[in-house]
Amino acid sequence: LSKDGENLYYFSAFEGGYDLWKMNLREKDTKRLHKLNSGWASLMLDKKGDIFLLGSRNMQKMDAKSDALKPISYQAEMRMELAAEREAMFDHVYKQHQKRFYNVNMHGVNWDAMTAAYRKFLPHIDNNYDFAELLSEWLGELNVSHTGGRYSPRGKGDVTSNLGLLFDWNYQGKGMQISEVVEKGPFDHSRTKVKAGCIIEKINGEELAPDKDITALLNNMAGKKTLVSLYNPQNKERWEEVVMPITSGKLNGLLYKRWVKQRAADVKKWSNGRLGYVHIQSMGDGSFRTVYSDILGKYNNCDGIVIDTRFNGGGRLHEDIEILFSGQKYFTQVVRGREACDMPSRRWNKPSIMLQCEANYSNAHGTPWVYKHRNIGKLVGMPVPGTMTSVSWETLQDPSLVFGIPIVGYRLPDGSYLENSQLEPDVKVANNPETVVKGEDTQLKVAVDELLKEIDSKK
Repeated sequence: LSKDGENLYYFSAFEGGYDLWKMNLREKDTKRLHKLNSGWASLMLDKKGDIFLLGSRNMQKMDAKSDALKPISYQAEMRMELAAEREAMFDHVYKQHQKRFYNVNMHGVNWDAMTAAYRKFLPHIDNNYDFAELLSEWLGELNVSHTGGRYSPRGKGDVTSNLGLLFDWNYQGKGMQISEVVEKGPFDHSRTKVKAGCIIEKINGEELAPDKDITALLNNMAGKKTLVSLYNPQNKERWEEVVMPITSGKLNGLLYKRWVKQRAADVKKWSNGRLGYVHIQSMGDGSFRTVYSDILGKYNNCDGIVIDTRFNGGGRLHEDIEILFSGQKYFTQVVRGREACDMPSRRWNKPSIMLQCEANYSNAHGTPWVYKHRNIGKLVGMPVPGTMTSVSWETLQDPSLVFGIPIVGYRLPDGSYLENSQLEPDVKVANNPETVVKGEDTQLKVAVDELLKEIDSKK
């Protein structure tokens, strides 16, 4: 608001970035003053009534009378005493845990004495890698999950790209032999001639020699046109295709979908189509929507459902999963003698079983615990470490450093907490490395057999 209260200045975006607008509050007249095409910015008045525009990349000043805009250049220097800053951050972590840790007795640890024991290392630390390690060792003495220090160096480094292909690591000839084209990857389209068995001979004209790792030729190539030279040993054809490699993160997403698709296919095969399969990737809204859609959509007519929580890093979904899978049929909608819908219609009313493993964490400990505690179904797999707390991740004064404070514990009626209380499955079964590398999922097979046995016993 201008100093005289007559005009309102504001940012609004509708043509690629924010622009500066002015409204005369008496006349209700609005006009765009400057097309900035900027991102985030804020407005501030000086004592004269002129307006500062403070953006993430620049600073500008506008004369309130003429509306003329001028850039402001500035330069600033700051002398950092990094050892003193690390000590200040160390003290801050101490105070934050002391006043925010979920358990007032600090898990029985003498926090002052433990802090003094670790403070003596501070003078010998001269970098953030070691400082983050110090935080992790020190906070780890509290014997609790959801804590420790992390260091994320600023600035981008090299990024290895991927062609969306899986290779035959037993192949001994020149180049790289393809064993699988990953679905939705760069080579998964109608125009390609690439298939399993084909050999990549060159990338951007550079030969794949035995002593040259393919990743070196794909360095920083994500999203860039890349020439791939190929050979099909079956028909002796050589040709070239241009693709745009993807990041490792994108490939991991595709490989995750591939993994889920394989599990679902196995469940369908082993149960002869009687059971459905869902995997809860994380305890959040996106995963819940996928599970909800699948169980009440493509698996709605199945006799039961296998709920897989393995490798889930947490979130908060235990109540939603409990409600979704604890439905009890109370009537059926019938239209002229034909059954149309069971009620409740927005919950799963049939049997289910849940998979868990050692890699479950946080709410992926709490969710199977609630599932078992509410007698919804059996747990199959391996014990889950007791890691059920809620965390506040806090960025330190140096923004490359983050530490965690477990601020919420989950207490049972007997006064005990889920934290540090291992969750045992009803049916304990491990996935051994020898079978995993063959693509076999023993835990999933046992879960299917157990659920079918339960369903058939109630007929």
